Amino acid sequence: MKDEEYSVRAKDSEEFGDERSITSRQRARSELSAEVEAFLASGGAINEIAPDITADPPRKPQPKYGSRPI
Repeated sequence: MKDEEYSVRAKDSEEFGDERSITSRQRARSELSAEVEAFLASGGAINEIAPDITADPPRKPQPKYGSRPI
């Protein structure tokens, strides 16, 4: 966990200022767009999932009242 905290602090420093620039974001968007186009050109398909669909179905509530031994 300390490594994650260090990386977050490092990204906040001026050393990573280029990653937050408009040109770097535009470059990332264009790379993503090119990758999507290549995926679709090779026969891939993109499926749109409804926002109310979740990966974990709801579980049946379990009674916890009185479950501790005396």
